[in-house]
Amino acid sequence: MTKIDKVLYTGKTHTTGGRDGAAHSDDGQLDIKLSPPGSNRAGTNPEQLFAAGWSACFIGAIGIAAAKQKIRLPADLAVDAEVDLGTADGGYFLQARLKVSLPGVDAKVAKVLIDEAHQTCPYSKATRGNIHVELTVA
Repeated sequence: MTKIDKVLYTGKTHTTGGRDGAAHSDDGQLDIKLSPPGSNRAGTNPEQLFAAGWSACFIGAIGIAAAKQKIRLPADLAVDAEVDLGTADGGYFLQARLKVSLPGVDAKVAKVLIDEAHQTCPYSKATRGNIHVELTVA
């Protein structure tokens, strides 16, 4: 397990009520209601939040990979992330799919960028070997 030498940022939230609750950040930038997946109640859920955080981080990691290779990324680069909550062997688990859209970038080059991003993205590192992940080029 890698221990961080220098902390760049710490996200701080306070959550109450679990999947039927609310969460807010210490700086006031995040203030959301939470609801169970599929409940159609107001609010989001942990799986959506995880998908949003991972996809945003992954775009940053693609940018780092592209800069190393001096590849210009399209302005409409996007990641569609899907995070599944499910059960297996009597327990709860996650699995994920990241579909990356790099319009105008050759498919082979896009695959190289995505694979490199998956090695450097902190969310990818945190999930590696722990959940099933599929990466595809849109």
